[in-house]
Amino acid sequence: MKKKSKGKRPVYLQNPEQDQLLAIALALAGEVSVLRERLDTIERIAETKGLFTAAEIEAYQPDPQGEQEREQWRAEYIARVLRVLQEDEG
Repeated sequence: MKKKSKGKRPVYLQNPEQDQLLAIALALAGEVSVLRERLDTIERIAETKGLFTAAEIEAYQPDPQGEQEREQWRAEYIARVLRVLQEDEG
């Protein structure tokens, strides 16, 4: 279970909306950083083992189930990124 902070979110910039945008940008930066590192690891291992090429990655088309799973992940990702807006509304 995720823990929630008690009390109001502190305001560091000129107004709460700017703080929300900053929180979203930092959440995105964190997600991208982790994703990039993991992707780099996978690509290096695959290249070393001769599993697939960069061209194969670019040409890949997921099957319907794979596409559905990607869409679900995308929706959950957007919810995480925009969480700060939802928390401040409720």
